[in-house]
Amino acid sequence: MKLVLFASLAGIAAAQTQPEQVTFTKDVAPILQEKCQTCHRPDTFAPMSLLTYEEARPWAKAIKAKVIAREMPPWYIDKNVGVRHFKNDVSLTDSELATIVKWVDAGAPKGNPADMPPPRKFEDAKTWHMGEPDVIVQLPKDIIVPAQGADRWIDVVVDSGLNEDRYIQGIEVVPIKGFRSVHHVTTAMKHEDDADDGDNVQGVFLNEYALGKNADMFPEGAGRMIKAGTKINFNLHLHSTGTETPINVALGLKLYPKGYTPHYNEITEKIGDPKDLDIPPNADNVRFEGYQTLAKPARLLSFQPHLHNRGKASCMEAIYPGGHKVETLSCVSRYQFAWHLVYLYDEDEQPLLPAGTILHLISWYDNSPGNKFNPDPDNLITYGQRTIDEMGGAWVSYYYLSDEEFKQQTEARKKKTLTKTE
Repeated sequence: MKLVLFASLAGIAAAQTQPEQVTFTKDVAPILQEKCQTCHRPDTFAPMSLLTYEEARPWAKAIKAKVIAREMPPWYIDKNVGVRHFKNDVSLTDSELATIVKWVDAGAPKGNPADMPPPRKFEDAKTWHMGEPDVIVQLPKDIIVPAQGADRWIDVVVDSGLNEDRYIQGIEVVPIKGFRSVHHVTTAMKHEDDADDGDNVQGVFLNEYALGKNADMFPEGAGRMIKAGTKINFNLHLHSTGTETPINVALGLKLYPKGYTPHYNEITEKIGDPKDLDIPPNADNVRFEGYQTLAKPARLLSFQPHLHNRGKASCMEAIYPGGHKVETLSCVSRYQFAWHLVYLYDEDEQPLLPAGTILHLISWYDNSPGNKFNPDPDNLITYGQRTIDEMGGAWVSYYYLSDEEFKQQTEARKKKTLTKTE
C-alpha cells in the first residue's frame, strides 16, 4: 500500500512540475492576432494567411526560422542603442518568441478549440496601419505598368474632396493594386493660393511611401494643415516586374476634430541624402555620410531610413553645438529594402535637441556577391532614383520649439528621468 501511495504521489508531483504544453489555440493565436495578422490575411501582400490553425500549421517551421532571425514581424531598428522605445513597435517580446519556438518544437499542436480567441476584426481589406482614415483619396483609374521597360515617374493630381480647412494627425499611403510595381509614391498638397516659385511644382510635401511603409502618425498637439479645395499630387515611381501589372494607390488621412488647432506644426523632410555616392563593384561596408543643421530647438518624432537594394545599415546621431557631445539617436543595423518602416519614438524618449544641433546620417552599403538582394555586384553604383541605383537619406519628422518651450521640456524630461531612477 505504501509503495502504491508513494508512486501516486510521485506521479502527481511530476505532473505539477511538468511544463504545460504550448498550443496554437491558447498561446500562439493571440500572438499572431496582435503581431502578424494585419498583413497575414487574405487579399494583402503577405505570401500566406495566418488567421487559422489550418492556415498556419504548414508554415510552422518557416515561422520559427523567421522569428528567431528577427526578420518577422518586420522591425529592424537596434533597440540596444539610442532611443529604445517606440510607439509602433511590432516586434516580438522575448517571451512571445520563446512561445512560438516551443510550439513548433513540440510538433505545433492545435490544442483545445475552446481556447481559441474570437477572430480579429479588420475594418477593410486594405492594410491601414493607423486604422480607418477619415479621408481616402485614390487614383481615379488604374495605371498599367508593362511587363518590361524602363522605370517611369509620373504625376497624377486628384481632388481631395475637402471643403473646409482641417488639421492632419496621421498620413498613410497604401498600394491597393500591384504593390510590387510601385517603387515609391510621394504625395504633395497643391492649392491655388500657394505660391509657385519654381521649386514647388509638385506642391507642399505630405508623405512618402516606399515598399513596406507603415503610417506617419503625429503626437497629440502636433499636426499639419490641409486647406479646403486642396488637390493631392501623386508622384509615382513605377517599376516593371516581368508581368503586365495594373496599379492603384490610396492616400489615407486621419484628421483632428473640427475646430481643433494643434500647437505645433509637424515637419517631415529627408536629411543626409548624399548625391556623391560612389560604391565600387564587389565591395562591402562602403560608408557615406550626410549632415543637416537644425536652425531652432526641435523635438524629433520619428526616423525612417531610405536606401535601396545595396543598403546595409543606417544610423543617425546628434552632434551638439560646439561639437563637444555626440549622441547616437537611432540605428537600423539590418536594413531591409522591402520594409521602409517609420519608427515612431516613444513620447518620453523623443530627442530634444538645441538650436545648432547637426543631424549626422551614416549609411553603409554591400555591393558584394554576398548580398542576396544585389542584382549585379560587378557594377559601379551611384546615386539615382531607379531601383538599381542607390540612395542614402532618411525621412525625419520633428517640430520646432521656442527657446522657452525647449527649456521647459528639457527640465521636465530630467525630472521624469530622476523620478524613474529613484
